[in-house]
Amino acid sequence: MLVSFLPCLAQAQIESVVRLTAHPAQYERVDFAALLTAEWATSPYRTREVCLDFNLVAPSGAAVVVPAYYDKGGSGTLSLWKVRFTPVEAGVYTGVLTLTNGNRCASSSNLSLAVAPTPHKGFLRASGAWTFRFDNGDLFRGIGENIAWESRSRDDSRFFRTLHESPRYNYEYLLGSLAANGGNFFRTWMCPWNLPLEWKQVANTNRYSNDGGGFNGSAMERMDQMMALAESLDLYVMLTLDNSGDFQGRSWRDSSYNLANGGPVAAPQEFFTDPQAKAQFKDRLRYLVARWGYSPHLAAWEFFNEIDNLMYGLPQRIPDTVITAWHAEMSAYLKSIDPYHHLVTTSISHRDVVGLNQVASLDFTQRHIYGHDGHSQTDSFPQVLRRESLQEGKPFVIGEFGFEWDWSRNFDDDAAGMDGDFKKGLWLGLFSPTPVLPMSWWWEYFDHRGVTPYIGRVRSILDRMLAAGGGSFADVQARWIGQPATLLAVRCGQTFFALALNDGSAPAAGAISLPLDVSRGYQACVYDPASGATETLPSLQPGLGTVSGISIQPGTQRIVILSPLRGW
Repeated sequence: MLVSFLPCLAQAQIESVVRLTAHPAQYERVDFAALLTAEWATSPYRTREVCLDFNLVAPSGAAVVVPAYYDKGGSGTLSLWKVRFTPVEAGVYTGVLTLTNGNRCASSSNLSLAVAPTPHKGFLRASGAWTFRFDNGDLFRGIGENIAWESRSRDDSRFFRTLHESPRYNYEYLLGSLAANGGNFFRTWMCPWNLPLEWKQVANTNRYSNDGGGFNGSAMERMDQMMALAESLDLYVMLTLDNSGDFQGRSWRDSSYNLANGGPVAAPQEFFTDPQAKAQFKDRLRYLVARWGYSPHLAAWEFFNEIDNLMYGLPQRIPDTVITAWHAEMSAYLKSIDPYHHLVTTSISHRDVVGLNQVASLDFTQRHIYGHDGHSQTDSFPQVLRRESLQEGKPFVIGEFGFEWDWSRNFDDDAAGMDGDFKKGLWLGLFSPTPVLPMSWWWEYFDHRGVTPYIGRVRSILDRMLAAGGGSFADVQARWIGQPATLLAVRCGQTFFALALNDGSAPAAGAISLPLDVSRGYQACVYDPASGATETLPSLQPGLGTVSGISIQPGTQRIVILSPLRGW
């Protein structure tokens, strides 16, 4: 163990620093505990009053600043602070802990950290329209679903309240099921009933407790558990920090930003412009980075769920310029304090926000697409994904989708439509430029319906695509010849993948024409997602580019795979 002791000084001082991790390793968490004396007038979570940073020099010579977080203790007495640091380089790090307490500063003695190399992949980065990229160069495509919250104690669903309140639907079950069925990515919320970090008054839940402190202790504990679970299951999470409903109705009445609760502003729209409100939110960002930013399995910070619904949901519409400016400021700040440079994003429902997608510090853009009253919008995915990624020059993700958006409806009235839309959305996303396949909503309903295992069917093809091309994807102009069907095709390396969908009411039969290399022969096979079976077809000899005899039942898909024969 590494221990650094300092002589006692007056006022701001660091008493001791202890490294709690015996064998530091690259891309693995290294914990430190620091005892210090500092004073604060309102809260140890307020950076302008007190903050502790680990200032390091990496083996490469790069400067690294890791924020620490307050754990316990009082103002003017001994308090415990912690550092969670994940070294991204192997070799020796050196540095000091620096305490800033108002206009007073103190530093620890010099610390040294020898980090062993590992084969771990590292953190996720943006990397073109089709994939994210790990630090080690491996490419990644996310497949999963929204698991926005655990079961609520007082759910408001008209038809599925009993289902949604089932204690079965906790992170342990839901994440375990997702991972067991081929998922590698999920999206979850912070809100008054789930991971309510900044909520003194929680709502619709017995899982969390009211907490008058700076941050909610029960939320901190559950967030620790959720991240540890995601890491153990090799799942990557997009963490949504706020949603439009947090600033409306009862949620606004309970908000820590509301002047009536001791917050800085009297009206929700002032959250985006008031200097004190922005400072409070930045303190929250700093705490998030300090406590959970260490994890490579935290794929992305998402500022807002459906920010446009808040813009248009208040009595006075919030201007686009205000929302765009706030995202520009907050994303730049988050990038400046996050030593791991996690991906940063936000999302809209269905209304564009002028300038939002052009904010430089937002790494990818998002939209949510739902059908209503029996009219699915999922068929639009290929066009939307190609248009958005081309227009913005950034990766684009459909962060939520569903056959129906209206939670007051009885989904069982069109259960087949719900199930079919879930499946179709995954396939259309797989064959379109996006680093994360479209993520369905209504996770409890689909678990109850037994649809979640279908993710594994799509994952099996995703893995073949990644293996065939080393993560490369390219659109292919293919042609369906025969009875009406929808066709999409991509090339991964030298292997061609074609998706044929039959949305009609009668079977469709036909052939697929592909721009194959005429000098090569190809092994052809057809995958049936409904059964999980693969049928091997006669090999295609050089000069042939058409696969015949493809039959598709109504409402189903076929995936045709053509791999170059050896020797050609």
